[in-house]
Amino acid sequence: MSQKTLLLLGATGLVGGECLNRLISDDHYRRIVVLTRSAISENFRKARIEHHAINFDRIDEHRNLLKADHVLCALGSTIKKAGTKDQFYKVDFTYAYEIAKAAAEHGTEHFLLVSSMGANPESRIFYNRVKGELEKAVQQLPFRSISIFRPSLILGDRKESRFNEEISKWAAGIFSFAIPKKYQPIEAVDIAGAMLNMARANRPGVHIHESDEIKNIAKAYAA
Repeated sequence: MSQKTLLLLGATGLVGGECLNRLISDDHYRRIVVLTRSAISENFRKARIEHHAINFDRIDEHRNLLKADHVLCALGSTIKKAGTKDQFYKVDFTYAYEIAKAAAEHGTEHFLLVSSMGANPESRIFYNRVKGELEKAVQQLPFRSISIFRPSLILGDRKESRFNEEISKWAAGIFSFAIPKKYQPIEAVDIAGAMLNMARANRPGVHIHESDEIKNIAKAYAA
């Protein structure tokens, strides 16, 4: 076991939840801190997970919880779920960036971020532009290592149903032979595995991983 501390954000979401599932039995870290806006399962609270439900609008009040060697950021929403573009921007950019900035000030060495395929700060698509702006902002912070994951359509057991995603999964299943690997749907469990594997590898520099590469990295992960 290393003496490092890991901070997980977005544990109530699809990818973050898979990260949490693996961290329960992962003995690589001495301390694991989970920050969420709402409660998590009793099973997790009974495990060796240090959980804090906080108000992300008042993150300055919780800066003492942002001291970690590695930060896994899987915060994210959709415009439909957030309600407005402004609320979406708050979750997907403001919360994530403010935490990243505070973590960098505390000396975090490795920041790992779930972004999105097509992320581009110059994109005409609002969702992709916000993701791209966050990537760019994070890369300007003084982390020793930055790992960015750009998954395509993420598959997994969601709490809510998304009709457009169901159609996309159906189409992808039928026409998978004609879809380049980079654009094929990817399981949340693979993204989580890749994130934890890259956290362990802890390579210096900025590393951006597209969906096809994420799947390959995940294969090397063993809890």
